[in-house]
Amino acid sequence: MDKSKRIKMTQINPFIETQNMEKMAKKTQNTYESIAVVAKRANQISADLKLELHSKLEDFASHTDTLEEIHENREQIEISKFYEKLPHPTILATKEFQDDQLSYRYND
Repeated sequence: MDKSKRIKMTQINPFIETQNMEKMAKKTQNTYESIAVVAKRANQISADLKLELHSKLEDFASHTDTLEEIHENREQIEISKFYEKLPHPTILATKEFQDDQLSYRYND
């Protein structure tokens, strides 16, 4: 994920807010379809974030350490805290849907 996208993610309110379902349903003419589009996008975002986090934390992994040999790594802790503070993927997907940043199509 590029840096500008990560910056935009940190600017989104991470708290859950009620949504106007009528407004969301207008885009697809169906409430269920709107929710399905947001849910599928949330799954994509979640998978991307998970891959990105694991690739960053892989640098710190040591497969030979025992429990006694594990020590704190400040950079690893900061990376983990950054990802913990990001809004939930569902909030990000809902924001993208409301801002018309999502494109979707029907499979035949």
